[in-house]
Amino acid sequence: MAINGIESIARERGYHVLIYLTHENFEREAGILQQFTSGRVDGILMSVSSETSQSNHITEAINEGSPVVFFDRICENINTCSIITNDFECGYMATKHLIEKDCKRISYLNIAPKLLICRNRMDGFKQALEESGMKIQENSVISCSHDSIQNEAIIKELLRSKKRPDGLIAPVEKLIPPIYKVCETLKLTIPNQVKVVCFTNLESVEFLNPSLTTITQPAFEIGRTAAINLFRKIEKNREEPKEIIVIPSVLVERNSTKNK
Repeated sequence: MAINGIESIARERGYHVLIYLTHENFEREAGILQQFTSGRVDGILMSVSSETSQSNHITEAINEGSPVVFFDRICENINTCSIITNDFECGYMATKHLIEKDCKRISYLNIAPKLLICRNRMDGFKQALEESGMKIQENSVISCSHDSIQNEAIIKELLRSKKRPDGLIAPVEKLIPPIYKVCETLKLTIPNQVKVVCFTNLESVEFLNPSLTTITQPAFEIGRTAAINLFRKIEKNREEPKEIIVIPSVLVERNSTKNK
């Protein structure tokens, strides 16, 4: 959806969009940016990989004359425009929703801890628990990986534990299949025994059984706004003061968090 937003503006300006995937690999990301500095592109719209913990390669691209605008996943220390959503508030909102649905033990499935968006979502989760008088316990934050088989094993161990959570928050959509598969394997019903909220824009979540409650991000508008700001940089041919534009997400309640 973000790509659609980007392309909608690029077409208006007569530009072509080249899409490069890092597959969450930092070395690949750095290599791609190095190619860009050869003058092959007029500007760079970038969402950093989950492995990115330093930004020298981005600084070098900017110094070589390639304007950069971040969308969704950003580097805080780069002096440029960033288009994001309200991740802290969304983590808080997802947690409060589960608390209001009478969940007593909520687990946050942590993934990509280097990413600012994931840290912000988890911080919102923790604040909502603290404000509600719920302590952060051993199973409150569970570390997951980018491997679906490993995640399935991690979630299965969590949902088999004596202190099994009755609410789950998944900050990325790749955790949806293992959650639903494990619940089916263990014969745990969603939402009666486990309620689930996930951050995703996938339209297919409406057709899951049960349909999935989501934090839905304004991906199209994020992409569109990022493209508008990149073209502004290209046209002015100079760097502008650092700016962070926040476009709020919304919680869409479906059957995965319905009460009995």
